[in-house]
Amino acid sequence: MSVAIRQLATSEPGFEAEFQRVLHWSAATDDAIEQRVAAILAEVRQRGDAAVLEYTARFDGIEAESMASLELTADDFAAAYELISPAQRNALQQAARRIRGFHERQLESCGKSWSYRDEDGSLLGQKVTPLDRVGIYVPGGKAAYPSSLLMNAVPAQVAGVPEIVMVVPTPVRKDGTSNVLRGERNPLVLAAAHVAGVARAFTIGGAQAIGALAYGTATVPKVDKITGPGNAYVASAKKHVFGTVGIDMIAGPSEILVLADGSTPPDWVAMDLFSQAEHDELAQSILLCPDAGYIERVRSAIERLLPGMPRAAIIRASLEGRGALIHTRSMEEACELSNRIAPEHLEVSSNDPHRWEPLLRHAGALFLGAYTSESLGDYCAGPNHVLPTSGTARFSSPLGVYDFQKRSSVIEVSRSGAQTLGVIAAELAYGEGLQAHARAAEMRLQSKP
Repeated sequence: MSVAIRQLATSEPGFEAEFQRVLHWSAATDDAIEQRVAAILAEVRQRGDAAVLEYTARFDGIEAESMASLELTADDFAAAYELISPAQRNALQQAARRIRGFHERQLESCGKSWSYRDEDGSLLGQKVTPLDRVGIYVPGGKAAYPSSLLMNAVPAQVAGVPEIVMVVPTPVRKDGTSNVLRGERNPLVLAAAHVAGVARAFTIGGAQAIGALAYGTATVPKVDKITGPGNAYVASAKKHVFGTVGIDMIAGPSEILVLADGSTPPDWVAMDLFSQAEHDELAQSILLCPDAGYIERVRSAIERLLPGMPRAAIIRASLEGRGALIHTRSMEEACELSNRIAPEHLEVSSNDPHRWEPLLRHAGALFLGAYTSESLGDYCAGPNHVLPTSGTARFSSPLGVYDFQKRSSVIEVSRSGAQTLGVIAAELAYGEGLQAHARAAEMRLQSKP
C-alpha cells in the first residue's frame, strides 16, 4: 500500500493555503482532558498521598498500600545499573559524559554571576543561583526513556541543584505478567538515574504526579520547578500548576524538518523522517528540497523502507496526517519556509551546510551535514533534546542549565552614585506621582546615614 504523504510545490497556485494546512495543529487540549486534570489536581492538593495512591491504582493498575512502596532510592538505581548489560552501561556513561560536557560549557558561558563598578563606584551585577529542588517527569507509559532522564537530570546537576526528585509511571503490563504491586520498572531508566545522580524517585505518573510535585504531599516533596515531557494529561497539568511552580515548556508532538540539496542518500533522509514519525501519529516530518527528482527518490525510499519498520502503522499515520514533501524553487526559498515553520529538529542535509546555516533563524536544534542524524542528538551528541515545538522555537530555547537557575539583580550604590542617581530617580518618580519614591531618593542627596 502506497504512503499518501502530501507533495507540494511552492510554484503551484494554492500552495500557501495547502502549506498552512500542513502547519496547522491545535495545541488546545480537549475540554474533557482539561476538566479531568483540574479535578485530579484539586484532589491531590486536598488529599495528598491518598489521592495519588487512588489515581495510581486507577490509571496504572498498581494497588499500593502506601507511597513508601512506590518510592525508589539510590540503592534501587545502583542495583539496576548492575543488572543491565555492559554495553548498555557503557552507552549510558558515554551519553551522560557528553551531555555533561556540553552543559558544563553552557554553565561557563551563561550561568555564572557577574558584576562591575561604574564611574561612581556603585556595584551593579547579577547573582546566579541554582533552584533548591526540581522535579523531573520521565515518561513510562508506552515506552521507556532513559535518554529523557539524562537530558533533564544532568543539566540540573551541572547547574548545582541540590535535590532532584524524579517521577516515572510504571503501569502494570496488560498481559498481567507484572507484579501488581510493582508495575513495570524499566532497569535501563533506573540505571540512567544512577548515572545521572538522581537520589530519590517515585513510580507515579500522569496529572497526579505533576500535582504531587507542585503542591507537595506527606511523602512527595514540593519542588520549585517541573521539567520533562509527557502525554496530554501531563502537558495540561503542567499548564495548570504553572505559577505555583515553574515549568520548562508545554510541548506538542515531535517534529523534524529536513532541508536537503539532493546530495544525501535518499534512504538516509527517509529514515530520518521516520525517526520522528514513529513517536506519535501527530508527529510531523517535512522535507524541503529544490530538486524534484530527489524528492521522488526519497518518496520511493519511504515506500520501500516502511514495511520493515516495527512501528510502521504509527509512521504511516504520521506521514499521511501531518507529513509533507515540498518542492521549492531554491535552497534560499527552502530556508525562508523553514524559518516560518520554526521546527523542533532541523536537519541541513547538504554538502555545504554552513552556506545555509546563517539563513536559518528559528529552530530548536540544527543538525548540520549528512552525517548528523537527528537521532544522535536525541541520545548522545551532547546538546539537550528537550526542545520547543509547534513553532515556539521563534521565541524559546532548548532545555539547559539556565532552566535550573534563577537570577537576582545586585545593586550597591555608593554615596557618590546616590547623588547622581537620586536626582534622576526623583524626577521620574515625581512624574509618576509617587512622592515617597522621590523623597526616599532625595533623602540620600548629600546626606550620611
